[in-house]
Amino acid sequence: MTRTRLSLFLRLASVALTAMGLEASVPAMFRGDAAHTGVYVAPPPTLATTAWTFRTGAKVVSSPVVSEGVLYVGSADHRLYALDAKTGALKWHFQAGGAIAASPAVAAGRVIFSSLDGLIHGVDAATGKSAWTFRTEGERRFTAPGIHGAQPRTELMPDPFDVFLSSPAVAEGLVFVGSGDQHVYALDAATGTLRWKVKTGGVVHASPAVSGGRVYVGSFDRTFYALDAGTGAIRWTFQTGDDPELHNQVGIAGSAAVAEGRVFFGCRDGHFYALDAAKGTLLWKHDNHKGWVIASPAVQGGRVYFPTSDGQRFKALEAATGRPVYDQPMKAVSFSSPAIAGNRILFGTSDGWLHLVDRDTGAAVADFQTEGCRQNGKKYLDAEGRMIGSALYPDGTLDGMVIGLDRMFSLGSILSSPVVTEGMVFVGSTDGTVYALR
Repeated sequence: MTRTRLSLFLRLASVALTAMGLEASVPAMFRGDAAHTGVYVAPPPTLATTAWTFRTGAKVVSSPVVSEGVLYVGSADHRLYALDAKTGALKWHFQAGGAIAASPAVAAGRVIFSSLDGLIHGVDAATGKSAWTFRTEGERRFTAPGIHGAQPRTELMPDPFDVFLSSPAVAEGLVFVGSGDQHVYALDAATGTLRWKVKTGGVVHASPAVSGGRVYVGSFDRTFYALDAGTGAIRWTFQTGDDPELHNQVGIAGSAAVAEGRVFFGCRDGHFYALDAAKGTLLWKHDNHKGWVIASPAVQGGRVYFPTSDGQRFKALEAATGRPVYDQPMKAVSFSSPAIAGNRILFGTSDGWLHLVDRDTGAAVADFQTEGCRQNGKKYLDAEGRMIGSALYPDGTLDGMVIGLDRMFSLGSILSSPVVTEGMVFVGSTDGTVYALR
């Protein structure tokens, strides 16, 4: 068949499928597309109006996904929820065997997501019934002796700040997802059948980004990988920094974004990187002065945007050179990935605020405060709205860190990444609520 005839055949097939109501929907996933650019073709909200709220049974760090008028989001109550995006009405929920701390993906009539029990689920998007499950070798958090300098220094500790699971990306009928078992998996989206798996040297809780037939993903082994999407063959690797003493400035927890032949990602080593997507060579790196970047960056118009955690900044850099465009101070750390809609950017912070900023200048436009922050802000925030470390963390042990995080989460922290569609933004909070704002 000639290329012209093939093109005509595909157009006619598309028309026929549309006429029968069978047109395949575009896959929906974390960061809006498989390349994780974080750009949403929708008018931005103003945050002036709450359209609806939905209360789950536990904290929500999962980022929502919206597909064909339905919002899908996971919760630490072990449930995946399907909600009407316009009203928040419950359509169905699916009970998993563990907390769902990742964004689902929707493709091939399936809602695909990871849960803390080590399973990857494919659920029927219309009914919420299980279509398939895939069992990994088990989930776990990044562990190290005396993590972040905690006492006792020789005790092997799970990292309480390793809060996310890997969010699946879907391309060409395949699901790509990482796991705490140190593997990156490729599964058939319709059936869950294993196509390939690649073992790294550490926990993989970043979400793979897919572009140009390659899968890009980082691991807690400090290595960033480019894999062949069809076979899993390693095309190149790039090594980030190490911290063998405190195990604080080490590991790639954030997901990458791919645009214009470059791969952008942040690292817990305090740097933000830009690599050549084809070769894996370093193009530039930006020093965040020990500030982690857990969020996946957003990329548009020759700029890359991201918040930091320790440094409490929101930054825009030139994508080609890494030259700073602006560097705005924030009052709290952020694990939430920014979403671009029009000339606005939205992202959340751990003090329970959702921020709307001007894309071009970084200037604040509007903010929204979660219910958790309204209720508990006076306990843990000072007069300027900054977190009081001594009120959060009782001591320098692992137990003290866990208590501190639990107290911070009572503020309704927004670790979830916002999603924008039709002038509305959807985001989850650790106060257990999914918010829909206009």
